[in-house]
Amino acid sequence: MKVIDQKNLTEAVEALENGQTIIFPTETSYGLGGDATNQEAVDKIFKIKGRKSDKPLLVVVPSIEMAREYLVWNKTVEHIANSYWPGALTVVGEWNKKEKLASGIVSANGTIAVRVTNHPVAKFLSEKLGRPVVATSANLADAGDIYDSKKISVKSDILIDGGVLPHNPPTTIVSVVKNLQILRQGQIKIL
Repeated sequence: MKVIDQKNLTEAVEALENGQTIIFPTETSYGLGGDATNQEAVDKIFKIKGRKSDKPLLVVVPSIEMAREYLVWNKTVEHIANSYWPGALTVVGEWNKKEKLASGIVSANGTIAVRVTNHPVAKFLSEKLGRPVVATSANLADAGDIYDSKKISVKSDILIDGGVLPHNPPTTIVSVVKNLQILRQGQIKIL
């Protein structure tokens, strides 16, 4: 696994463009990612984590505008977006099917999990790639989150070393498929 500094993110973007996987700091912990539209990259992430293929991966995007390209937009999503994004809030909503996503990103019931990230590294990666980036925790399936780059045990093509990250709570996850439903209470408290 190649280790790069946070100051050399262009190399990480090139790796994403080439279907490689990366480990990178996020607003909560280290994430394992790849281009969410590249099937080879998404398949590698499932294999690295030992994750079941019926458990979709969440994606991060750099802006509300990009989130609109992938989610069915309604009043609930609009309220959440205006109130809490960018930030540590993941929205599970209906995939609008306008933009291509790899298998493993969209659930069997046609939903996707999207977060507009406020972390500078995650935002840069998705913004420069021009597509969503997978951002699942950089650990084996059902293991604890990783905050220290020296404790990462899963392998990827590149590690963006951010040192020891603050021990922030996980992201809040809400569903907007029918009514607003809190699936996991995390950093952001939904009012």
